[in-house]
Amino acid sequence: MLSSNQPDLTMLFDGGCPLCMREVRFLQSRDRDQRIAFVNIDSPDYTPSTYANISYRVAMGRIHALTANGEVLRDMAVFREAYLLIGLGWLYAPTRWPLIKPLADIIYAFWASRRLQWTGRDNIDTLCKDRCVPL
Repeated sequence: MLSSNQPDLTMLFDGGCPLCMREVRFLQSRDRDQRIAFVNIDSPDYTPSTYANISYRVAMGRIHALTANGEVLRDMAVFREAYLLIGLGWLYAPTRWPLIKPLADIIYAFWASRRLQWTGRDNIDTLCKDRCVPL
């Protein structure tokens, strides 16, 4: 059972990614009611078992969040929910529309597949060297 202090959304983010950090800082600045909790997956303290067993490798591959009822959100659904919670849901509303949703999903998947490279990070295998369970 979840406590009443449970945030509406727990967003898993890469604290080593400059663009991710910019987004987190923006969301934190707008989250006046503190409805979103932020968990840095790049921290050595990140424990997948606390967050629906989302491994470091999986979390680094695409954005994830957990709702208060334990549902795992991925990709654009995370942004839609986060922006809704900070009162800016209208910004992401078009990404739900039938003609725009597939395009938004493709663009996000393309970004996620290249995020580490484009932000100057090591590749996932290098990042996982000392912290991932072997496949």
